[in-house]
Amino acid sequence: MDTLPVNIPGFVWAYRFSPGEKTAVRLNNSATVAELTAENCFYWLHLNLVDARVPALLDTLEGLTEDAKSALTTRDTHAAITVDEQMLYGTLVDCQRDFAQDTNNLGWLHFAMSDRFIITTRLQPLRSVERARALIEKNPGKFSRPVDLFELLVIEFQRTLIAIVIELTEELNQIEDIVYDSAQRDERRRLAPVRRTVVRLHRHLRTVLALMRRAAAADDDEMPFGFDDVARRLTSRLETVDHDIYALQDRARLLHEEIDSKQSSETNRHLYLLSIMTAFLLPPTLVTGFFGMNTANLPFAVGDYGTEYAVVLMVASIALAWWLLRRVDIL
Repeated sequence: MDTLPVNIPGFVWAYRFSPGEKTAVRLNNSATVAELTAENCFYWLHLNLVDARVPALLDTLEGLTEDAKSALTTRDTHAAITVDEQMLYGTLVDCQRDFAQDTNNLGWLHFAMSDRFIITTRLQPLRSVERARALIEKNPGKFSRPVDLFELLVIEFQRTLIAIVIELTEELNQIEDIVYDSAQRDERRRLAPVRRTVVRLHRHLRTVLALMRRAAAADDDEMPFGFDDVARRLTSRLETVDHDIYALQDRARLLHEEIDSKQSSETNRHLYLLSIMTAFLLPPTLVTGFFGMNTANLPFAVGDYGTEYAVVLMVASIALAWWLLRRVDIL
C-alpha cells in the first residue's frame, strides 16, 4: 500500500499511458501534476470529490473548458454526455461498492475526456471503475487512446448491469415459486425492492442510451477521434442489457398483479364465508329477539320447557336457512 503523502488534491489513482511502448504506469501518491503530462503520453486521473480542493486543482490542468470543469464537480444525479470542442464530458451512472461487498445502490461518475487525458471524479467508490482499474493492471498495453478507457468504463458498467440482472432474476425466480405455490404467502414486501431497483436501472439506462446516440450524431470536428465507432459499439451493448432489464420489469409487474389477484381472491373468499355465517345466524337472532321482547302472552312463557322449545326453533331456523341457500345454489 502506498503510504506517501498525497500531492494532488482528491487523488485516488492516476495512470500514465505510453501508446508507442504499450505501457501503463500507475503513479504513486506523491506524484505531481507535471508527471501526468509527459510527452507523447496521455493519462487517467481519478479524483474523490469529497476533497474540497478538487475544483482548484482542475483550474490548473490544461485542456479543460469551463463546462468540462463544471461537469467534473457537479452534484447532479442524472446522466449527461456532451460533445464539444473535441472533448467529451458529462456524468455516467454506476453502482456503488463498499469495503465489504458490491451494492446495487446507484452512484455517479463524472468524466471529461480529450485526446490527451481522461479525468474522472466521484463521491462514493464505484464498482465499474474499480474493475476497469484492475483490467488496466492486468493488460496495460491494450489501451492506446483515452477513448479506449471511456469504452472500458461503459463496458464494465454493462457487465455490472448483467450481474445485477442475474441476481434479480434469481430473486424473481424464488418469489415466483412461492407466488404460484398452493400456500398463501404475501410476497409484495419482498418484491417491492426488486421492482424499485429494476425501474431505476431501466430509467437511467434509457437516458444513457439516448445520450450516447445523440453524442454519436454530433459533428465529426466536435467529437474526439474514434468516438463515433466507440459510441456505436457501446450503444449496441447497452441495448442488449436494456432488453433484459425491460423483460425483468415486465416480469416483476406481472408477478405483482398475480399477487394482488391472489390476495383479492383470498379476501373475496373470507367475505363469502362471513356472508354465509351471517345468513346462518340471522334466523336464530330473530328467534332470540322475539322471545326477548317485553310483551304479554309470548309462546312458551309459561311451562317447564320454554327454553328447549326456543332452542329447537333456532336449530330449525338454521336448518331452514341452510336448505334455502342450497336451493338457490349459494352453497
